[in-house]
Amino acid sequence: MPILTILIAIAVTGVILWLVNSYIPMQRTIKNILNAVVIIILVVWLLNVFGVLDSLKNITV
Repeated sequence: MPILTILIAIAVTGVILWLVNSYIPMQRTIKNILNAVVIIILVVWLLNVFGVLDSLKNITV
């Protein structure tokens, strides 16, 4: 996946979070939970894109 696509995905995610935080009235705790969930999903997606999650499957405990 090209780096430009990854950067665009991160930028779009940031803009969507900003729009939700700015224009949709919600309690602060709900906004914080929503932000945390979106950031966690974005980080997991990035780890998957860079192949880190695939290499973790080979680790045995």
